[in-house]
Amino acid sequence: MAIAHNLGFPRVGRQRELKTALENFWRGDIDAAALNAQAAELRARHWKLQVKAGLDLIPVGDFALYDHMLEMTLLLGAVPERFADSGTGHDLYFAMARGTKSQPALEMTKWFDTNYHYLVPELSSRTEFRLASARLDQQVVDARALGATPKAVLVGPLTWLYLGKEKETGFNRLSLLPRLLPLYRQLLSRLDALGVEWVQMDEPALALDLPAEWLAALDETYAALKGSGPKLLVTTYFGSVAEHADRLRKLPVAGLHLDLARAPAQLDAFLPGYPEDKVLSLGVVDGRNIWRNDLARTLTVLERAKAQLGDRLWVAPSCSLLHAPVDLDDETALDPVLKKSLAFATQKLDEVAVLARGLNEGQAAIQRALDQSAEAQRARREDGRVHNPVVQKRLADLKPGDAERKGGYTERSVLQRARLELPMFPTTTIGSFPQTTDIRRTRAAFKRRELTYLQYLEAMRSEIRRSVEKQQELGLDVLVHGEAERNDMVEYFGEQLWGFAFTQNGWVQSYGSRCVKPPIIYGDVYRPEPMTVEWAKYAQSLTARPVKGMLTGPVTILQWSFVRDDQPRETTALQIALAIRDEVVDLEQAGIAVIQIDEPAFREGLPLRRADWDRYLAWAVRAFRISSAGVKDATQIHTHMCYSEFNDILPSIAALDADVITIETSRSDMELLEGFGRFKYPNEIGPGVYDIHSPRVPDKAEMLRLLDKALQVIDAERLWVNPDCGLKTRAWPETEAALRHMVDAARELRTRYREAEAPAA
Repeated sequence: MAIAHNLGFPRVGRQRELKTALENFWRGDIDAAALNAQAAELRARHWKLQVKAGLDLIPVGDFALYDHMLEMTLLLGAVPERFADSGTGHDLYFAMARGTKSQPALEMTKWFDTNYHYLVPELSSRTEFRLASARLDQQVVDARALGATPKAVLVGPLTWLYLGKEKETGFNRLSLLPRLLPLYRQLLSRLDALGVEWVQMDEPALALDLPAEWLAALDETYAALKGSGPKLLVTTYFGSVAEHADRLRKLPVAGLHLDLARAPAQLDAFLPGYPEDKVLSLGVVDGRNIWRNDLARTLTVLERAKAQLGDRLWVAPSCSLLHAPVDLDDETALDPVLKKSLAFATQKLDEVAVLARGLNEGQAAIQRALDQSAEAQRARREDGRVHNPVVQKRLADLKPGDAERKGGYTERSVLQRARLELPMFPTTTIGSFPQTTDIRRTRAAFKRRELTYLQYLEAMRSEIRRSVEKQQELGLDVLVHGEAERNDMVEYFGEQLWGFAFTQNGWVQSYGSRCVKPPIIYGDVYRPEPMTVEWAKYAQSLTARPVKGMLTGPVTILQWSFVRDDQPRETTALQIALAIRDEVVDLEQAGIAVIQIDEPAFREGLPLRRADWDRYLAWAVRAFRISSAGVKDATQIHTHMCYSEFNDILPSIAALDADVITIETSRSDMELLEGFGRFKYPNEIGPGVYDIHSPRVPDKAEMLRLLDKALQVIDAERLWVNPDCGLKTRAWPETEAALRHMVDAARELRTRYREAEAPAA
């Protein structure tokens, strides 16, 4: 019998219950016992859902209060020395996740090419390992009590080590493997004693370009874990591992999982000569997008595999369903034709189960599901709203010059400095200011039509006035309007563009308690009218200082949406770029002298394999330049990037030709900036001087220390001073305190440079 199983389920809950519980705990409204109880209730609900769907094996250990990599780090006892005084239990957990008064949080970066952020293990020769938590053991017991057959989920040792970061000069984290593997053996033995038959060992790092020494370590790792107790399913996802097929087939494990949604062709590399003592799990239901599975087409692939594998074939999603919203049934306002084309996490469970049933009982047993799937595919193909001839003609008419500004950076910078008259080390923020309860309530009331447009307009203008006044009082040089009207940096724009659809409850975890509701791009993208111009004009009317127009870039809108799968992503990105270009031109014509086009997902969109980089970078750079190149040279274009490793794509970042780039650097202690210095990045840079994802407020001295490090690699004339990212998740008191310290740090730097340049008496 083909086995139906799942790799992981969304943690946040249908109504973001985990987010609510976490934020209540951080505010002190509930205690640790209440937080644990609410987490246990969520886990139980999700296990019951998967049992009801008919899955044979249910993942246990995929749940995390904040992040699964952090859970693994704590399970292994790999606590950095700097958190030695942070207590135990939740105190230690959230100290590492969110920082303390004396210590910044662990560095945070993107989980492969997703918009999920993980916390990076800090590793050195002094790293010690010990099994330090029994949470997984208890969850196994709890799941079994609900009728589930548990499959324990662990981040594999190779991936956990590879995604860590050395915190000691000359240290190689791979040298920790011999110390790490005994801990995994102990953990597996403990799970075996609990009666766990299968352990899912997640090794997504295998989809990367691993160095030879790491590939050799794969053999060492699983040879050492052989005979530790439960059967091991080595799980790969997010890309092809076809070139490792021979090595993976020979691993002393009980099974492998392949992601056929991302890399369907890799099946041909594994089926020939697949060992008779191993199961092969095929991820045929896309865990990262929301389009309904074409069941007939998928069943054809599975039947071919079953002809060789028989009962050793398992059916699964491509990866954890962490990246999908919870339940389509909660969407009561979606267009009916579009809704029939979608599947969220709960529906994906049903797709996995029905495919396994079709294999086991024959197509006749699932004919109704096959018919419904075929009808959904037909309706989507024939939907007249998908294609827009105006957009397609404009795309076809694009010329090379449409991606070029008139002058180079050197000429532009002269004009911009004359126009803006900024001091050395100009200060600014990344865009958003605190999204208070009042702001959210006002937006919600307007959405429910409880406020007239004029009432809503005045409420938002009041918030803009507040933000501008605060910034002037603090002494910032380039201001922002604060983005009070925006629910999300992607959703806000999608709501005003044709070709997008929106959910009511399609929440996906980004990190910790932060959730986003990605738009759905179902058709050609078109901007019917300006989206931000009136807000920016109003803010600029309140001050003589320049106010930035704030836009989200085409690659980020693409990456942070659920994207149509009926045309190349490049085509969709260029359609978005044309819409943003029109907005940029309109902002300039409205008198806005500084326009920021955020691209935090630029690095995230990079393919996992270097062989695929050039093509992506070519169209991603072109999309940005098309969006930004319609303005005059005296208009300053900014971009922003964060929570990614940029150093390996610096030529492409430079090719964006933004006049100013702001980047997140504080959690890495300016390490990310070193690459910009070695590369001799030609334009202006604003490295973040404090972490906005932590409630801690660094003092002026700490910010000055970071700026001094920045000045070692960036010329003073090109250095901006700013936070790491937008401030929407922070409260006003900590925001004001941190920005005051930041402005004071910039002023002290100016004083130093004036004194250094003053002629001797």
